[in-house]
Formats: sequence, structure tokens, C-alpha cells
Amino acid sequence: MNKYCLPLIALLLGLSVAVYGADEKIRIYVTDSDSWAVSGGFYGNDGTGGGATRGGARPQTAEIIKTFNERCPELTVTIRKEKANYVILLDHEGGKGIARKDNKVAVFNEEGDAIFSGSTRSLGNSIKDACQAIREERKELAQSEGL
Repeated sequence: MNKYCLPLIALLLGLSVAVYGADEKIRIYVTDSDSWAVSGGFYGNDGTGGGATRGGARPQTAEIIKTFNERCPELTVTIRKEKANYVILLDHEGGKGIARKDNKVAVFNEEGDAIFSGSTRSLGNSIKDACQAIREERKELAQSEGL
């Protein structure tokens, strides 16, 4: 072994650790939101009437991803479900009364186990709660592995 082999081996080991460490991102997959909004009305006058109802899907996925990026910068949102450490199911429901909770969130780990579920009035608070649940589970995992 010549004098250049040992530094080269050390460099390669350092690079492999750096590459492995860089890949240790916490990835989340955000499921499609199937939110619905319905609006309409009915009127009547002198025995005649009419009305209209409009409704349809209001996908919120892009807004959810944007808010995750803002509130939880340590998490990486991925479109590849098989690469995700966590799956986030967040449904935003519209058209309910003011006292009702409109956002429902559930967080599932890699084993498919639900680690958190809840509901809030605001999208931001639902995401904050989901992030906190992920942070707590990661902390517990690190402690159990002695890190």
C-alpha cells in the first residue's frame, strides 16, 4: 500500500458518510385532498320558483404542500410515496358552520400505523400539529436507538 492509498480511502469513507447523511431527510407524502364545496340557493315568487346549486372538488394539495414547506422546513415533501417516511392525509372541508372544525389530519409512519390524528379550524394549525407528531416520533426513535 503506497502513501496515497490511506488518504484516498479516508476521503472515500468521508464522502460515503456525507452522501448517506445527506439522504437522511425526513420525507413526507401528502395525499390528494378530496375537499368539496357546495353553494346555491332557491327562490320562489307567485307560484314560480327556481334555484341553482354548484359544487365540486376543491383540491387543496398544493396549498398543503406550500404550508408544510413554510412551517416544517426540516421535512421534505415527495411525490414518490414509496420514498416517504410518513404519509399525511389532510382533508379541508368547506361549507360548515363557524363553530365546526374544518381541517382533519392524520399522520401515518412507514409501517402504516397512525401516529396522530386531529382536527383544527385552520390549515396552518393542522400542519403544525402533524409536524409536531413527526418530530416527537423521530425523537422517540432516536432515543430508542441510543442516538
